[in-house]
Amino acid sequence: MDINIELTPKKILEELDKYIISQDEAKKNVAISLRNRDRRKMIEDENMRKEITPKNIILIGSTGVGKTEIARRIAKIANAPFIKVDATKYTEVGYVGKDVESIIKDLLAVTITKMKEKKFEELKESVYDIVIEKVAKILNPLDKISDKKLAQSKEKIKNGDCDNIEIEIETVRKDLDIPLVEVVAGGGDEDGALDNFLDQMAALSGKNKKLYTTVKKAISIFLEEEMEKKLDYDTLVEDAIENVENNGIIFIDEIDKIAESDSNSKGDVSRQGVQRDILPIIEGTTVMTKYGPVKTEHILFIAAGAFSQSSPSDLMPELQGRFPIRVKLKKLEKKDFIKILTEVEYNLLDQYKAMLATDNVELSFTKTGIEKIAELTVDMNEKIENIGARRIATVVEELLKDIMFEAPYSEPKKVIVDNKFIKKIFKNEIEEENIDKFIL
Repeated sequence: MDINIELTPKKILEELDKYIISQDEAKKNVAISLRNRDRRKMIEDENMRKEITPKNIILIGSTGVGKTEIARRIAKIANAPFIKVDATKYTEVGYVGKDVESIIKDLLAVTITKMKEKKFEELKESVYDIVIEKVAKILNPLDKISDKKLAQSKEKIKNGDCDNIEIEIETVRKDLDIPLVEVVAGGGDEDGALDNFLDQMAALSGKNKKLYTTVKKAISIFLEEEMEKKLDYDTLVEDAIENVENNGIIFIDEIDKIAESDSNSKGDVSRQGVQRDILPIIEGTTVMTKYGPVKTEHILFIAAGAFSQSSPSDLMPELQGRFPIRVKLKKLEKKDFIKILTEVEYNLLDQYKAMLATDNVELSFTKTGIEKIAELTVDMNEKIENIGARRIATVVEELLKDIMFEAPYSEPKKVIVDNKFIKKIFKNEIEEENIDKFIL
């Protein structure tokens, strides 16, 4: 098991602070939960390790305050298997919707793909010369080619001199990534199952196919083929399952939408069903996947919701008990938006500067300009709907729309976004409160 002894709660918090402004209580709690998983792995008593389960978290707050970003960044910091799901998309088996066990299946599939990509990167160097020689021999289709000529051809290929030359290659049919036929009750995906079955039959026929392509693409195809030969898929799948079971993070968004409401409507039946079906996965069960069984006892669940019309206490008691940590995220203010625009690593303003720089536009923002963007963000959130930091993108996109459309210019251009510039762009909106186009 991978254990990062350097990943202390304080260091996790430092990393989160680079990307998420404010919400210190939420960041502190997820940092502790993440560290506790490593602490569990370091305990020598195996029976004790099994008894220690993650302390799942519910993040409470309106959209755009950083709930999803906290979960996403935590997964990146820990290099952990991660998936985000929307609770409203999962309904109990027999209802129209998705079987909740597909959450685990999807998490495992994503993990296998990422681990395979990582393994390919490790293997690439060991097969590169084999592939270059293979392509060189296709470019020089003679039974006997001198070592000197072969070496010259290989050097040209490596330098990219032959990238656009078209050649005919024979490639192996793909069959390793084709999923096994799997029928989910109530899934209504019989057509998909049939397509999978036909794909498998075609793959199992073992026929190679001829393909006309460029040397550059041929190298890519052959690299993948050679790496596939070297890759131990059984070990990869075993490692992926262990990774998911011990390091997996599942972010359940909109969990408030499956809380029972006061009215006794038909929708409540479905919501209760989702809760009942999600419960065993969070409590700890074994989910059968096409790759093998996956235990969920030590997967960390982070749930989030606005809870504007309900509260966590409206969830069924058993489900509430599986989320012992509850954190209320605060509403973002003007000062927070200013920090998001200036202190966050790779912030939105820096992104636009970098994009426009490719078109020879030098973009800069004054202090008053940034303050005005934050002010407009607050105003629009109050007048339309509070979508938190997501509103910043709407404001900045409108602000730079004409610049981005006109670029590139015939001469290098300097654009300074200050208070005057913003007032000119948003003149009608500021004077007439014409905000229709910002309603999402």
